[in-house]
Amino acid sequence: MKFAALAAVLNPIETLAAVPHIRFTKVENRHSQLKVHPLELPDTSLVVMEDQSIKDYLTKIRHPNNLHKNDIILDLEHFQLLWSVVEKMGKIQATVGHGNFAVLGFDDALLTARQYVQIGRFTRHELDFLEMVYYRDAKEYGFNGEKVIAALNQTIGKKDVYKVPYTGHHLFRGESLGKYEKVRRDLGEELVLTSGIRGIIKQFYLFLDKACRHGGNLSLASRSLAPPGYSFHATGDFDVGQKGLGNDNFSEKFTSTIVFRRLEKKGFVECRYKRDNMLGVRYEPWHVKL
Repeated sequence: MKFAALAAVLNPIETLAAVPHIRFTKVENRHSQLKVHPLELPDTSLVVMEDQSIKDYLTKIRHPNNLHKNDIILDLEHFQLLWSVVEKMGKIQATVGHGNFAVLGFDDALLTARQYVQIGRFTRHELDFLEMVYYRDAKEYGFNGEKVIAALNQTIGKKDVYKVPYTGHHLFRGESLGKYEKVRRDLGEELVLTSGIRGIIKQFYLFLDKACRHGGNLSLASRSLAPPGYSFHATGDFDVGQKGLGNDNFSEKFTSTIVFRRLEKKGFVECRYKRDNMLGVRYEPWHVKL
């Protein structure tokens, strides 16, 4: 087991043959569909679960970046498609800028790719792959959260968002922006906005890039990043952190900061993904829920 886990990190493509794979076939509605081995995750509709099932489940979300039994991993053909679309999305982000990329619609992203020769249009196979990922039930990966954006081509209106100065992030006007401003007033300059709105293309990029860096493991990606369509960053949630902490704001180190303690004391802490939650997601104390 130790050797398999090490091999997955050092050479994830060669490890694909040793774990459950995803393949897809055409169906009448043209959308691609996954064929997967069933996951052995606890049924969240049951009040009582076997002790071993609980232990196995908690091990997964407490160690989200480890390779676990029954993780769903793309086969080599679709890993190559994954790598290709991630590369194009990265080029789109570099072309339009990180801030604009976060609120860019799916159709606008495709248009941008067509317009710039250094990016290149998405192929039919790549688009089928993206549709396949988007319209699959994320429970197959082990993610039990709610799908909040049903349509792949849903857009974000420019009048509905506000770019927060000196952060590079956008928030929705109204409740989301109001809550952030209240938190910022109460906590001062030690608090930083680390992630705001994430449109569908942004969430696609984060999720697929994570999977790509771990050999096409969709289950692993879903333990720390909601699959596209499932992220509440598309409806108003946002992330905050401690000034100067950097990427450690997205780790449990954040809970030892002054900002977190003040958030807790003032009653702002209402985690979307609590410790040992039943949604198949790691603990995210930095995620502010609306």
